[in-house]
Amino acid sequence: MPIIINLDVVLAKRKKKSIELAKAIGITEQNLSILKTGKAKAVRISTLDAICKYLECQPGDILEYKE
Repeated sequence: MPIIINLDVVLAKRKKKSIELAKAIGITEQNLSILKTGKAKAVRISTLDAICKYLECQPGDILEYKE
């Protein structure tokens, strides 16, 4: 998959935990785990928006395209 999810990196930089993020944006820890591991087939823009607001970051901080 050429799109890399750097959510763990951003969480670590912000000193936040996955469980805190999941609760704050209203998704389950399991769904967040699927997203973090890159196993998700799609990401809703509203979910990405909520993640970026909570972590005070840009989508490009979380998503990276590699060939």
